[in-house]
This record gives sequence, C-alpha cells and structure tokens, in this order.
Amino acid sequence: MLNRYLQPLFSEVNPMSELLPAPLLVSIVCPCFNEEGGLGEFVTRIGRVLRPTGQNYEIVFVNDGSRDGTLREMKALAAAEGNITIVDLSRNFGKEIALTAGLCHATGDAVIAIDADLQDPPELIPVFIQRYREGYDVVYGRRTERQGDSWLKKATARGFYRMMRRLGPVPLPENVGDFRLMSRRSVDALLQLPETHRFMKGLFAWVGFRSVAVDYVREPRFAGSSKWKYRQLLNLSIEGITSFTTAPLRLTTYLGFLVAVIAFLWGVFLLIRTMFYGDPVQGFPTLILTILLLGGTQLIALGVIGEYLGRVFNETKRRPLFLIDSITWSQEGAARRPDSRAAFLYGLPPGSPASPILGIGQQAPTALERTDSVRKS
Repeated sequence: MLNRYLQPLFSEVNPMSELLPAPLLVSIVCPCFNEEGGLGEFVTRIGRVLRPTGQNYEIVFVNDGSRDGTLREMKALAAAEGNITIVDLSRNFGKEIALTAGLCHATGDAVIAIDADLQDPPELIPVFIQRYREGYDVVYGRRTERQGDSWLKKATARGFYRMMRRLGPVPLPENVGDFRLMSRRSVDALLQLPETHRFMKGLFAWVGFRSVAVDYVREPRFAGSSKWKYRQLLNLSIEGITSFTTAPLRLTTYLGFLVAVIAFLWGVFLLIRTMFYGDPVQGFPTLILTILLLGGTQLIALGVIGEYLGRVFNETKRRPLFLIDSITWSQEGAARRPDSRAAFLYGLPPGSPASPILGIGQQAPTALERTDSVRKS
C-alpha cells in the first residue's frame, strides 16, 4: 500500500534538489472520542510506515471524554510502545479543542494532525515529510474522492468551501481537513491564537506559511461510526462562518436596505393606485403580510447579531480552552519538556510550564490540584 502513495512522489522530486534534514522527531497528534475499536490498527499502521524509514516519532493521543474503553486502550498501547503521550481531558470539549490540546503537547520538530478512524491514510506521512524537507512549512492532504460519504454530505461540503472562499478573509482550500504536517514554527504561530471558538480549518489557513497540497482518496472508517451528524456539521459551518468573517452582518445590512426599498416602492404604488384609480387598499391581508415580512427580517437580523454577541461574550470570560485530568508522557515527550508557549490556552499564568513535566507513566495533577497550586503561588 505504501508504494501506491510514494510512487507519484518520487516521479515529481528533482533528485538534484537540495533537501532540508529530516525532522529529529515527528509528533503525530490524534484527538479521539469513542475510538476504542481502531486505535490498535492505527498504531500498527503508523509503525509499519515510519519504522522502516528510521524516522523518530511520537504519537500524542487526546482522549476527549470518551465513554467507551478508549482511554484503557490508549494506556495499554502506551505501555507496549513507549512512544505514546496520552492527554486525558476532564470532559468532552469537542474535536477542535481536543486537537488544540494535542498541539500544545506535541514536542516534535514537525507535527502531523490525523484522525484515528484511518480515513486519512498514515501511508501518506512519508510523503508529507518529504515535502517538509523540500522547504514547505505546511503540507496538507487534499481529498480527491470521499469514499463512504453520502451525496448530500459531499454536496453540502462543496457548497460550504465555496461560500467560505467568497466570504472569508483568507482562501480556504477545498476538500482539505485537519490531516496535515506543520513545521514547529507554524505550530507555535497557531498556538498564539487564543480564541475560544476555534474553527481549525480557518486557523490553519490564517496562519499561512509556505504550503503545498498532497492529493489522496479518503477511505471509509476502519471501525465504528462517524461522530459527525448533520446537525453537528451545520453547527460547525455556522461556527466557521461567524468566527472568520463579518460578512453575515454586512449581508443583514444589505437585506435591511432591500426590504426598506421594497416597502417604499410598494407604498408609492399603493398610494398612486388609490389616489388616481380609486382602488382601495385591502387592509387586513396587506397588514398581515407586511408584519410577517418585517418580523421575519428582524428575527433573522437579531439571530445574526446574537451569534456575534455570543462569541464576544464567550471571549470576554477568558476561560481556559480545556482542562486536563491526567497526562502520561512518552519518552521523547518527557525528555523534550514542552515550554510555556501555550500555557495561557488552559489557564496557567505567564511563565508557568505549559504542563507538568513528568516521567514515563507518571500522572499529571488533576485540574483542581493544578488550580489550587496556581492560587497559592
């Protein structure tokens, strides 16, 4: 299977071109929610791909409040492999926040974000690393085909990406998810963005840096079922639009002007018809129609404004993005000691370590213990 992904790569690379050295450590960040059935195969395929290349790597699992045996499976794999860091969040915070938590604890020179469901093939990782060595800070996977997705999901996704390209401040690559490699400097830049409402696809695009796409076919899930229902996808799209552009507010203003112009022209028409043609205005139906039209328009405007006000309200509370129940460090993670670059994202004061530096198998203090220690200091 690996040859299927590497063959196009070798045909495109100039063998005489000067390459950057390979990263000393690659961190593979994987947020998980109820993924017990696929973690073993995920770790096996990662090892099957990277060990023959001699690339040093760690896997950073983030348990996002799973209700099955995901955490138990993570601990078993960590004990067997030795290169797995486990970040166990205090509850379910959602994938965007869980991914951020994983990036905070990734210690590698290059960081790869990937889902545990194996829809994004680990066999592409050597291709990503090769592109990184060519000088790209961001290498993202672009889906040429989405196997296992319904036609409705494909159509709505296509429409969303097109709308974001027109409304957003930065172009959002189409058919690109979270599956990507990022250089250390691009990860550090991303972690400087502390907003509570995190639309990661937009944040990835906003950070910028030199980027390149790698095409692939997205496969069906290896195990389990998708956690993304249509209602959640709709909420995510609203989150993305309102987090990254004020275009809905402007469109609401345009809508208000349009309704006002229509109402004015309609009033002129009714006045002329009554004065010059003696045609009386039908009062009750006209009144009801006008009330419904204006009322509906006002509710739409209030809803749009409310979405933005809600985001302002959440940002002003300045709550940490996530809280951690426990951390189990990998060998490389414990040795490299994450610094304080993202401590503010989960409520630690400036100058504090980003997270407790622990030995292999040791557990981090609970969120309550950590809060008490911060207060005493």
